[in-house]
Amino acid sequence: MTSPGPVQPALKRVSTVGALVAALRTRILDGELPGGTRLRELELTETYGVARHSVRAALRDLAADGLLTLEPHRGAHVTLLEPEDVRGLYVLRGILEVGAATLALERGSGRLPPAVHESAQAFAALCCARVEPAWSTVVVAHNALHEAIVAASAVPRLVTAHAALSAELQLFLVQGRPHYTLRRLAADHVGLVVALERDGPDALDKHIRLSTEALLGTPVTADVQKP
Repeated sequence: MTSPGPVQPALKRVSTVGALVAALRTRILDGELPGGTRLRELELTETYGVARHSVRAALRDLAADGLLTLEPHRGAHVTLLEPEDVRGLYVLRGILEVGAATLALERGSGRLPPAVHESAQAFAALCCARVEPAWSTVVVAHNALHEAIVAASAVPRLVTAHAALSAELQLFLVQGRPHYTLRRLAADHVGLVVALERDGPDALDKHIRLSTEALLGTPVTADVQKP
C-alpha cells in the first residue's frame, strides 16, 4: 500500500472579493493607480470579469483600509495624501514611533530586540536583490520594519494606534518613490537601526523628519510644532 506521505497544509480559499481587493491593493502600492485616480465600477467589472456587487464590496474593503476614498455620488478614488495629511502624519509618527522606540530602548538597555534587526536585514535584502522587487513588496516590507520598532515597545495600545496609520504609511512611500532608490532605502533603514542603538530615539525622529521633508519639498519644523 502506498504511503500517503506528509500531510500538506490546506490551501487557503480566496473569495472573488478578496482576490479583487488583493489585485487592486497591489496596483495601488505599485503606483500603477496613483493617488487621485478614480475607480469606476463598470470598468472594473469588465476588466476583471466579476459581478458589480463584488466590485462594490472590494471598493468598500479598500476604503475601510484607507487606500481608497468613497464619495457620495462621485464613486471611489485612490487616496491622495495632501501636504496637510503628510504634516499630520509626521506629528503622529513622532509621537507613536519615537515614543515606542524610546520605550523599546529602555527595555533593552539601549538595544533593540532581534526582531527589529531581522526585519531591517530582510528589508535591505529585498531592496538589494538581483531581481528588482515590485514596489508593493518594498512598501509592505518597509511597513513591517517600522511596525517591528513599535512592537518592540511591548505596549499593545501603541501597536494598535500605529496600525491605524498603516494605509497612510504605505501611501507615503508610494508617493515618495521618486525621491528614493532601492539601495538608498536599504542603507537608510539598516543605518537607522544602528543609529537608534548608538544615538537613541532622536535618530528615528530625524529619519521621519527627513523623509517627510523629501516628500513635501520643504522643512516641516517651520510648519509643524510637535508636542
